[in-house]
Amino acid sequence: MNAKELWINAAHKDLDWNQRKKYITKSLESDASKIMVKEGESSKVKELGSITTLGGTDADFKLVEILSDDDIKGINDHTVPYIIINSKEDERRVVEASKKAQAVIVEGTEWKIIPLENLIAEIKDCKIIAVSKDIAEAKLNIEILEKGADGILLKPDILSDITNAADLLKDVNKIKIALSKAEIITIKEVGMGDRACIDTCSMLSLGEGMLVGSQSGGYFLVHSETVESPYVETRPFRVNAGAVHSYILAKDKKTKYLSEIKAGNEILAVKNDGTARIVIVGRSKIESRPLLLVEAEYNATVYKILLQNAETIRLVDGSGKPISVTNLKTGDTILIHAEEGGRHFGTKISETIIEK
Repeated sequence: MNAKELWINAAHKDLDWNQRKKYITKSLESDASKIMVKEGESSKVKELGSITTLGGTDADFKLVEILSDDDIKGINDHTVPYIIINSKEDERRVVEASKKAQAVIVEGTEWKIIPLENLIAEIKDCKIIAVSKDIAEAKLNIEILEKGADGILLKPDILSDITNAADLLKDVNKIKIALSKAEIITIKEVGMGDRACIDTCSMLSLGEGMLVGSQSGGYFLVHSETVESPYVETRPFRVNAGAVHSYILAKDKKTKYLSEIKAGNEILAVKNDGTARIVIVGRSKIESRPLLLVEAEYNATVYKILLQNAETIRLVDGSGKPISVTNLKTGDTILIHAEEGGRHFGTKISETIIEK
């Protein structure tokens, strides 16, 4: 499921620029995807922060109100159609507009739920952005038919509406990763090799790390450097992830090699309960260090990872607690994420691939 988007209408209220500026700033702080602005104000909005604007002729996307079939002809890659649904005919126009647009904004009047249900069931290759007057309506719009609209266009009455909508979508967009308990069968020193530390732009928590492995079908939950120690300071933004050949699970559950990771990449930070979030890489630090081969078995399959041989490098045990690789023993259980099939350029495919 793709992440639900938050769009903000900062042009619906009759406010002066200084008042409207507060709504725009709050939208930027809340990581809104797009913001609707008044004619001529797109450049002023972009001075406040980087965000995609829609509205008049100076915006990134021109808003096109669809009132008739003739209006659909004006849709192109630089427009976003806006359709108020008053009838079945309007619903049909949404479907036709969706064939030419990347996203379409729909606003219900007396009938809201049934038209949106119909559109969600029929439209496949265009984002449906549902106009929402408050948080209750926003929640309904993104949960309809379990799939929900692809996003909401919020008309905020007060600043806290924006914050509440952002919190709602953050909760809805939570990523869930299936974790399983695998049994350690091998722990072996293998000599020197290059390993990568992944430093993020986020503070990681106890029980949180990244999914890394030598095979595209199995990833070990490598714990962040958040555990207190009398010998070294914590690095709560860091995961010492392993040898450079390893796969790491990234945004959209695609993989990258650790050797490819660089500043600005988006990686999954995963907690011991399987909930995950996207974090931004600030730096990848590759250095030569002594390595340890760890092998674990799950469902008669053996998965491998090579990690730096040091006390501060930890996996997550079967109870969800961090355990140092120097304390691992055969028979211990650790958390992994196992998948069927293989990977091709980081994308999951249904193909038999043998990795040893």
